[in-house]
Amino acid sequence: MDALNDLVLAAGDTLWTWIVLPVVVLLGLYFTVRSGVVQFRLIPEMFRTLTDKTPRDESGEPQSVSAFQAFTISAASRVGVGNIAGVGTAIAIGGPGAIFWMWLMAFIGGASAFVESSLGQLFKVRDKDGFRGGPAYYIERGLKARWAGILFAVILIVCFPFAFSSLQANTISASLTGAVAPDGGAEWIAWVAGAVLAVLTGLVVFGGVRRIAHVTQAVVPLMALLYLLVGLIIVAMNITRLPEVFASIFTEAFGFNEVVGATLGTIILTGVKRGMFSNEAGLGSAPNAGASAAVTHPVKQGLVQTLGVYFDTFLVCTITAFIILVSNPDLAGAERGIGLTQDAMVANLGPWASILLTIVVFLLAFSSILGNYYYGESNIEFISPKPWLLTTYRSLVVVAIFVGSVAASDLVWNTADGVMGLMAIVNLIAIALLSGIAFRLLRDYTSQRRQGRDPVFTRDLLPDVSGIECWVDERSVTGPIDVSTSRHQAEKHRDHLHHED
Repeated sequence: MDALNDLVLAAGDTLWTWIVLPVVVLLGLYFTVRSGVVQFRLIPEMFRTLTDKTPRDESGEPQSVSAFQAFTISAASRVGVGNIAGVGTAIAIGGPGAIFWMWLMAFIGGASAFVESSLGQLFKVRDKDGFRGGPAYYIERGLKARWAGILFAVILIVCFPFAFSSLQANTISASLTGAVAPDGGAEWIAWVAGAVLAVLTGLVVFGGVRRIAHVTQAVVPLMALLYLLVGLIIVAMNITRLPEVFASIFTEAFGFNEVVGATLGTIILTGVKRGMFSNEAGLGSAPNAGASAAVTHPVKQGLVQTLGVYFDTFLVCTITAFIILVSNPDLAGAERGIGLTQDAMVANLGPWASILLTIVVFLLAFSSILGNYYYGESNIEFISPKPWLLTTYRSLVVVAIFVGSVAASDLVWNTADGVMGLMAIVNLIAIALLSGIAFRLLRDYTSQRRQGRDPVFTRDLLPDVSGIECWVDERSVTGPIDVSTSRHQAEKHRDHLHHED
């Protein structure tokens, strides 16, 4: 098992160092410049669109999940063990400086998140629950390469509902074991936790996307507020150490005074990997949730999902980093995973904090499992609509949750990292090739906002772009559009949209 783990680790590090990291950074910078720093410039719009009303069909029923529900589905996947165990792992490997690179990559990645989720909305398709879409769909429809769409779908299914969800389950069982039997000798706890978690997952995932949306809508705000509150209490208890923590994050980001002997390359690579695992910017996962929303313009979900990146990294990940660092941990030989966070909370709040963290981790990880499952379902349906395939997939997800609960954590982490790198490369190549369409959408959105209108998109506005299935009847939140009106609007904006920067 150790030899397999070493092999997986070496392959993953090579992939990230020489391919994924350069592509992520260069494309993120390119999207930032081409969009006019959209991830900063339109922050007020991100909050405004988050509360948009859901467009309704002729019968008055919501066309699909709301913008906020789509946000919570993606947040459910983003805000998970990456924010607790992942940040602890980043600090254990790269020291406090890794947090700086997580912050920087969240900002740069915000532009990538905007592009991918706007494209996900544009090329979405209808299904029985409303809409579905994501990278597999915009690769097939935008690039006319179904084979590449299937490749992405397969990688995502392996990565999220299996590798990442196994990791979430593993962290739940590890935190529960640490809380109940901190001295070890209670391996049975992991088996019981795995069985219970598998049953709970099955009860939700066999209910479809709307049940997932309702669960995440209730759980995500609760878990985030609870964890942030606990973190703020710990920071307040150690407020005098906060300047020292900030100083260590910035000075050690560039390899100065590293407390764990990490090289600059290790610090940067660790921050980027753990940051992408946590906020998923450019990874190709969030567009699957963003595409499910019923909105009046694709850019709205591009903005909402960018906000999700900030929510994940600048709030939840930062709180975890502060919880650990204000406790002045011994990072030499520190264990990867949730241990650093758990030790810091116990040191500040007492033994009962371990139980509290177990509850928080369960809420975080379980909601992530649901979000990951939905990503996989959307891509299963892309590959084939046959009901037996979806039923088989749901059953295998439940099995993966149980297996992940009792597997070795290092192998699970390293496998997830490697698969995540492959998935990121396929998606980043696709959005690079299609980014011109996203920037045309952005120009149309900002043009309508300058006119004081709530932006509305119809496919008439991009007459030269094929593969757009929807966007005919979403003129308003109250009913179908007047097609002649959309054509008039198309004529008004066509020259503007065809102009390339």
